Amino acid sequence: MLKIAYSDVFRYSVPEKHRFPMQKYIMIPERLLAEGTISQDNFFAPARLSEDEILTTHTAEYWYQLKTQTLPRKAARAIGFEMTPQLVERGRYIAHATYECALYAQQYGVAMNVAGGTHHSFAGHGEGFCVFNDVCIASNLLLNRGQAKKILVIDLDVHQGNGNASIMADEPRVFVFSMHGAKNYPFRKQVSDLDIELDNDTGDAEYLQILEDTLPRLIAEVAPDMIFYQSAVDVLATDKLGKLGLTQAGCKARDEYVLQQAKTANIAIVMGGGYSEDIEDVVEAHCNTFRLAQQIFFEELV
Repeated sequence: MLKIAYSDVFRYSVPEKHRFPMQKYIMIPERLLAEGTISQDNFFAPARLSEDEILTTHTAEYWYQLKTQTLPRKAARAIGFEMTPQLVERGRYIAHATYECALYAQQYGVAMNVAGGTHHSFAGHGEGFCVFNDVCIASNLLLNRGQAKKILVIDLDVHQGNGNASIMADEPRVFVFSMHGAKNYPFRKQVSDLDIELDNDTGDAEYLQILEDTLPRLIAEVAPDMIFYQSAVDVLATDKLGKLGLTQAGCKARDEYVLQQAKTANIAIVMGGGYSEDIEDVVEAHCNTFRLAQQIFFEELV
């Protein structure tokens, strides 16, 4: 069964016209349920990170500032959401959900988080709508508990996963691959194990060709027993923050290709960004990822 992490805590109150489309956390599950792609049985409510789990990845100082709501104003502004205890709690549930998705993926081949992909969070600070780094925390928990030996992060968000690259720089058991816009946030990039930078307006054909030239070789070389896939939809041409040129069909073809390649390992999928003017573009592209996971890992077995 396709297990999907969802909780009402994923939603967070933001001002009207905020650039982050918080409404998608309601719209994605509703659409998937209404069309019959999934049922309520597919969802699970995640637990929250413990303090010890947070400290596997984040510094004690950063955690103390979050816990006591003493984060400096400039540091809070870099995150991009109003800093409240609720925001910190939200991050704890989202990150633990990604870890639980990894465990479900080991059982079923794939699992998905309706949220997650908070790849701009560093060990000692957050930025870009990211408080805790869910994929890095989940990776460290798996490794520390002997639940994985080799992890591959496939980050196809239009923005480089600078937090992933920084946190995992000295961890040889985690290979971070990021394919992102060259001339986009973060403007000061970190060094991942593999970075592929794309020109503005890169379209479907070129994007998919680069992916096809890269991913099979990478999976063969890394030989992961766990894959985290950041399936962000800010690669769409309609995205306000993206600068790439993918169509809905191209974004769907990207996801289909990654999921087919990942069948040799277990894959936990997180959503990442999507900022199109029309939220319908964001929701439909995200829903395609869920539809494909259901089809490729479960319906093809019938």
